[in-house]
Amino acid sequence: MDYLAGLNPQQRAAVENTQGPAMIVAGAGSGKTRVITYRVAHLIQKGVDPFNILVLTFTNKASKDMRERIMKVVGPEAKNIWMGTFHSVFSKILRVEAEKIGYPSNFTIYDTDDSKSLIRSILKELQLDDKLYNANFVYNRISSAKNNLVSYSEYLQSPEIQAEDISNKRPLMGSIYETYTKRCFKAGAMDFDDLLFKTNVLLKNHPDVLNKYQQKFKYLMVDEYQDTNFSQYTIVKKLAAAYQNICVVGDDAQSIYAFRGANIQNILNFERDYPDLQVYKLEQNYRSTQNIVEVANSIIANNKNQLEKNVFSDNEAGDRIKVQRAFTDNEEGKLVAEAIVQDRSSNGLKFNDFAILYRTNAQSRAMEEALRKLNIPYKIYGGLSFYQRKEIKDLIAYFRLTFNPSDEEAIKRVINYPRRGLGDTTVEKIIVAADKHDITMWQVICNPQQYIEGRIANQLNDFAMLIQSFAAESKKLDAYETALYIAQHSGILKELHTDDSIEGRSRYENIQELLNGIKEFAEREDIEDRSLAIFMQDIALLTNDDRQDEKDKDTVSLMTIHSAKGLEFKNVFVVGLEENLFPSQMSLNSRTDLEEERRLFYVAITRAEKKLTLTYATSRYRWGTLTNCEPSRFINEINARYLEIEVVKPAKSNLGQDSFDNERRSWTQQRDSFSKPKPAMTSSSGTATGTSSPAARPKTTSLLPKAHVPTPGFAPDAANLFQNGMEVEHEKFGFGKIVNLEGTLPDVKATVFFQGLGNKQLLLKFAKLRIVK
Repeated sequence: MDYLAGLNPQQRAAVENTQGPAMIVAGAGSGKTRVITYRVAHLIQKGVDPFNILVLTFTNKASKDMRERIMKVVGPEAKNIWMGTFHSVFSKILRVEAEKIGYPSNFTIYDTDDSKSLIRSILKELQLDDKLYNANFVYNRISSAKNNLVSYSEYLQSPEIQAEDISNKRPLMGSIYETYTKRCFKAGAMDFDDLLFKTNVLLKNHPDVLNKYQQKFKYLMVDEYQDTNFSQYTIVKKLAAAYQNICVVGDDAQSIYAFRGANIQNILNFERDYPDLQVYKLEQNYRSTQNIVEVANSIIANNKNQLEKNVFSDNEAGDRIKVQRAFTDNEEGKLVAEAIVQDRSSNGLKFNDFAILYRTNAQSRAMEEALRKLNIPYKIYGGLSFYQRKEIKDLIAYFRLTFNPSDEEAIKRVINYPRRGLGDTTVEKIIVAADKHDITMWQVICNPQQYIEGRIANQLNDFAMLIQSFAAESKKLDAYETALYIAQHSGILKELHTDDSIEGRSRYENIQELLNGIKEFAEREDIEDRSLAIFMQDIALLTNDDRQDEKDKDTVSLMTIHSAKGLEFKNVFVVGLEENLFPSQMSLNSRTDLEEERRLFYVAITRAEKKLTLTYATSRYRWGTLTNCEPSRFINEINARYLEIEVVKPAKSNLGQDSFDNERRSWTQQRDSFSKPKPAMTSSSGTATGTSSPAARPKTTSLLPKAHVPTPGFAPDAANLFQNGMEVEHEKFGFGKIVNLEGTLPDVKATVFFQGLGNKQLLLKFAKLRIVK
C-alpha cells in the first residue's frame, strides 16, 4: 500500500472509496492523473479482475501514460484493463459486434478528409452549389446531428430541423445526410462520429449486447468528463446502469470543447443522474505559484455556471503576472522573443521551458518571424500530422483496399496513382454504374465489361488483380512484409524514388519512415496479432492530441490554447489578449459562449508553473487590413494586485510620455483599490444554479454550426508582405512557392506553384496564405 503514502487526504479518499457513483472534481495541477491511476491500481489490489475495469480517456497518450503508471503498482495485470479513448474502445467492440448492425468486422474508419471528400462527391453528383452547401458546413452539420444521436431519418422527419434548413436556404441537407450515410454503409466505412453513434444504436437495439458489456464492465472511470458530448454521455450511462460503479473525473473550469459538441452540463448535473453520488474535490494546485493560481481564480470567479471549489497553492508566491502592451502584432512578437532570450540567459533556462499560447493559429506568423530573427528554435504544435501527408495517405489507401476493397474513398484516391490511364472520367463512369445498379464501385471494377462501355476494361481488370494480389499476400506475410510488398508493387516507391526534387526526396523519406514504424510494430512482443490490418486500425484512431514526445528537443513551443490543455511549462506567454480576438468575436453573443472563452483563458493561465506574461497589441492586421484593437476584458477581470503593468513605448511615436504615465497610474489605482471578487452562486449541493439536466437530448435546433470562422492555421498576412520566391502554405493546396505577383494593393494576385498541382492563381486578400519562409 506504499502507493497511498504520497497522497493528500482528498486524493486518498478518492482512491480508496471505489464503490458506487463518484465524481472527482480536479482543479488544474491537482494530481488528477495520479488519482485515476492509483484508484484503478487500488481496485486491482482489492481483487477486482482488470478485465472488468473500463477506463475512458480523450487521447491515446493519456491512456498509455496511465497504463504505464498502473503497471508500476500492479505489474503485468495492467495490460488486461480495458483502457483507451472512447473511439478506440468502442471501435474494438464494434468490430466484434459489427454483423449485428449490418457492417463487416473489417470496416474502414474514414477520417475527416475522407468524409469531406465523399461529401464533395455527393454535392457534385446532385449538382448543388458548393458555396451554399459548403463541404465543411455539411460535414459539421452531419457531425452535430450524430453527436446528438439524430439519425438521418429523424433529421428528415423533424419539422424544426427542416424549417431551420429551409430558412437557411439549404433544404436538401437531410437528403445529403441520407445519401452520405448510405454511401458510407455501402463502402463498409464508418466515420469518427459513427464509432459512437453506431455504438449507441448497437446498445439500444440489442439488449443482449448491452447486458453483455454491463456485466463485463463492472467498474467505469471517465477522464475529462467535462469534455463528453451527448453521445458519449449516453453510452457511459447505459453501461454503468447495472452496477453504478462509475467514477468521472474532470474540471468544469477547463471545459473548452463546446465546438466539438462537448456539453458542460454533463458534469455540472452529474448528481441528478446519481443522487447518492460521492464528490471528492482536489483543490491543491502543485504546479503553479500562488500568484498564478490567484489570478486564475479571480478570472474564473466571473463565470456563473460552475461547481464550487477553492483552488489554492502552497508553492512560493512567485512573480507578479506581467502585462505588456505593444503597438503592433509584429512588435508583440519582438517583445516576446526578446523576453525569452533575456529570461533564458539570466535564469539558466532551456528553450523548452517556454511556451507561447494564442487563440488562433493565424497569430503564429508574427511570433515565428520574431523568433527566427533572434535564432530561437521553436516548434509549432497542431500542424500537419504525419499521417495526413499526401504520400502517406496514398500508401495507406492501398493498405485500406487490401482489407476492404469496397472502400470508395480509397479507390478514388489511388485508382490512377501512379498513373495507369484511369482518370476522372473513368471514375465518374464507375460511380454512375455503381449507383445505377446499386452495387459498389469495387464490383464494377471487378466486372467492367458488364457495366462500362469503352476500352478501359483491361486497365480496370489489372487494377482489380493488383488489389486482389495484395489481399492474398497479406494472409501469408506479417505487417512489415505486406506493407513493403504493397509499396513496391503499387508503384509508389518507384514513383517517389525517381522524383529527385527536394520535395520528392522528402516524400520518399516519409514513406520509409512509415515502413520503419510498421517494422517496429511487427516486432512487438506485447501483442498477439501483429498483422497490417491491426496496425491500420491503430493509426485510424490516432487523435490530433496524440503528440509525439518532443521533450528531447530544446525548442520553444507555439500552440493554440486548445492544443495546450494538459501540458505545463515554466514560463508561459499568452498573446493577443484583445477584444474580438480573445474573447473571440464569435463568443460575444451569449453568456454561454463568453463563459467558455473565459474557461479557455483559465486553461491558458494554469499552464504556467513559475512565470506568466500576458500581451496585447493596439493594432493588428486582420484579413489583410490594419485594425485598431482594445485590451481584452479578461485583463480587467484580474485582480490588479497580482499584476505588473509594462507599457512599451515604440521607437517612433507621436504619443507623449504623459499617456504612458497615465496608463500605468490607472493600473496602479486598480491594484490599490483591490477588492475580493464575489464567488459564483451555487446551490447547497455545490452545483451551479440555473442549469438543466443533461439526461434529455439537446434541442435539435442547436445542431446548426455557428457562422463560418476562417480555418485556423492560415494567417491572413498583409498582401504587401509577400514576395516572389517565398514558400507559403494554403489550407487546401498545401505547400507551394510564389512564382509571380501582379496587380496593386489591395487586389494583388499571386501565381503559386504547388507540387503535384501545378500553378494556381490566387487573390491574396482572400487566399489566407501562411508564409513558411
